Amino acid sequence: MQGGSSGIGYGLKYQARCIADVKADTDHTSFLTGTLSLKEENEVHLIRLSSSGTELVCEGLFSHPNEIWDLASCPFDQRIFSTVFSSGESHGAAIWQIPELYGELNSPQLEKIASLDAHKSKPKCILWWPSGKHDKLVSIDEQNLYLWSLDTSRKTAQVLSQESSGILHNLSGGAWDPHDVNVVASTCESSIQFWDLRTMKKTNSIEHGHFRSLDYDSNKKHMLVTAEDESGIHIWDLRKPKIPVLELPGHAHWTWAVRCNPEYDGLIASAGTDSTVNLWFASPPRSDDLSSESFTESPLKRVDPLLHSYSDYEDSVYGLAWSFREPSLFASLSHDGRVVVESIKPYLTRK
Repeated sequence: MQGGSSGIGYGLKYQARCIADVKADTDHTSFLTGTLSLKEENEVHLIRLSSSGTELVCEGLFSHPNEIWDLASCPFDQRIFSTVFSSGESHGAAIWQIPELYGELNSPQLEKIASLDAHKSKPKCILWWPSGKHDKLVSIDEQNLYLWSLDTSRKTAQVLSQESSGILHNLSGGAWDPHDVNVVASTCESSIQFWDLRTMKKTNSIEHGHFRSLDYDSNKKHMLVTAEDESGIHIWDLRKPKIPVLELPGHAHWTWAVRCNPEYDGLIASAGTDSTVNLWFASPPRSDDLSSESFTESPLKRVDPLLHSYSDYEDSVYGLAWSFREPSLFASLSHDGRVVVESIKPYLTRK
């Protein structure tokens, strides 16, 4: 179904790509977003949905010294988040803390808790421990994967282990398996690499198209969703990683981001450079179907379970985040700095 947007909007001053749900805020539906300006001082916005659910309110506005290319909120402390940033030829990654009484300050400043300064090449993303309070986090740069120990009270971060992806590989992102905290998946041009954090060794891989984004299904073990430049969206059962179990059409141009709903099984949101966000309901084959010997010989199952296409954007949509507190809501961010929060409640009964 094609359609415009009936969502709630919020405008940033500058261009932007990154938005994240503030999972640790259990009292409000909140998002963090960061800007990407070459010449102006960049900003981090803390945005909250009003109690009436009718507007997005800026709860905090903080200056950030560089262009923000990745932003992730700490899952156990709503005032802590990470950014990957660059300025010209320089680049870096850091953990930040919002001041406690930021609402009472004239110009509140972010506090840098730790710099993740061990990177030998350009950082791409930071992954927080999937759930609960934990001191471990992972950072990925173009050539390496790092496991860190973060002490927020002492404001230190220490590298526990590090491994190279190899000369022929160029890492671009990743995701932490919520069902097995020892496993991280990284996107690597035409493959996905799976790492065992206990040994920092690659355990498996998926060889396919040019991967842009990936997300684990938190409702089902072994299920992974990927976005690829030209071939749309694929759903994989990692017990049989040679071919995907489902293919969705994706977008008219590059599919840039995919996110699985944290509560509603089979619901996937995707964003693309065709200035749209698509809502899908995709139900992969049952596990007993996957165990049949004929499965590996059968053609790929292609379906078009598009619930709705949100097309009221004027620029490419790069940022996408479900609300953990209200899983019927998601936020999208287009490159021109426009944030839109949409409700999927009208489509939940159609599954």
